[in-house]
Amino acid sequence: QILSKGELQVSDKERHTQLEQMFRDIATIVADKCVNPETKRPYTVILIERAMKDIHYSVKPHKSTKQQALEVIRQLKETMQIERAHMRLRFILPVKEGKKLKERMKPLIKVIESEDFHEQLEIVCLIDPGCFREIDELIRSETKGKGTLEVLSLKDVEEGDEKLE
Repeated sequence: QILSKGELQVSDKERHTQLEQMFRDIATIVADKCVNPETKRPYTVILIERAMKDIHYSVKPHKSTKQQALEVIRQLKETMQIERAHMRLRFILPVKEGKKLKERMKPLIKVIESEDFHEQLEIVCLIDPGCFREIDELIRSETKGKGTLEVLSLKDVEEGDEKLE
């Protein structure tokens, strides 16, 4: 009965270390996904941790770290300049649906880097990661499987930023 209905007792120290680890994980996810909108360079994990402490963010142990990271990004936008890093995509669309589909996707696209219109329409662009699912569904439903969507990079950041600490 104890094994089936009993609860596991967790000591104070254990709970504290678990919450600290989750706090660090959330800060790491936020640092991976976000950049400074002015410089397009990523923030360090330590800077994100400090900002989370400044807004008095408390970790919820029963929620996933990714959900909490998205929540933290929303809260940090109010106090500091932070933005999700854009995704770089390439989509190849058939000529017939290409023009019409491009017009429908224009509001979702941040920057069009290149556009090639020969046998088919090929666009390389930057989008906000929140729009990815919407664009994917649009291409699938409109082209009936003829259009392709390819993720070139998950985050578009300035070159040389990996060396900075």
